[in-house]
Amino acid sequence: MAAQFPNVKFAIVDGEIDAKNVRSLLFEEHEGSFLVGALAAMTSKTNSVGFVGGMDIPLIRRFAMGYVAGAKYVNPKITVTENYIGVTGEAWNNPAKAKELALAQYAKGADVVFGAAGASNTGIFDAAEDKKKFAIGCDSNQNWIKPGVILTSMLKAVDVAVYDTIKETQEGKFTGGVSRFGLKNNGVNYTLDQHNEKLVTPDMRKKA
Repeated sequence: MAAQFPNVKFAIVDGEIDAKNVRSLLFEEHEGSFLVGALAAMTSKTNSVGFVGGMDIPLIRRFAMGYVAGAKYVNPKITVTENYIGVTGEAWNNPAKAKELALAQYAKGADVVFGAAGASNTGIFDAAEDKKKFAIGCDSNQNWIKPGVILTSMLKAVDVAVYDTIKETQEGKFTGGVSRFGLKNNGVNYTLDQHNEKLVTPDMRKKA
């Protein structure tokens, strides 16, 4: 579309398009995932945590890589179990399969499971509630969905990235190319609010 409408400005989230009239908004998912991986390891009493990804694509592998690195940074001996729901777009909307995978991870000893699975995350949260374990949300603040069950959420500030792009366009400052959002510019983070403040202790926050 960008080639057909050279005078229109475009922005794309999670994709890289090489065109003068397109700004690609990319996120350092692995940085935010490192933080929640560290928090998972600090919380785990079984030395075992899990990861359930939606579609098995490089983007979700980045979430997994950061999560494993963060967990092992805190506890080099921790076990991390990694599963993916599928290889098609349906993986984002399959809470039943997500629940099945999370239940299997809890059964193997994991007591915290991070879900990076879109709408399928609800299945992971249900599994955590059923087994009285912890889950970690993703992308937006999901702490409110099951307070006390969701340890934290890996936040991806898509809203900030899109808003800033619109604002700069209005001000005549739009530029094409890649804009990256990571820890250094608040593009990723972990969430802390009234729903999980009792779960993430001051000591854990300091370490994170």
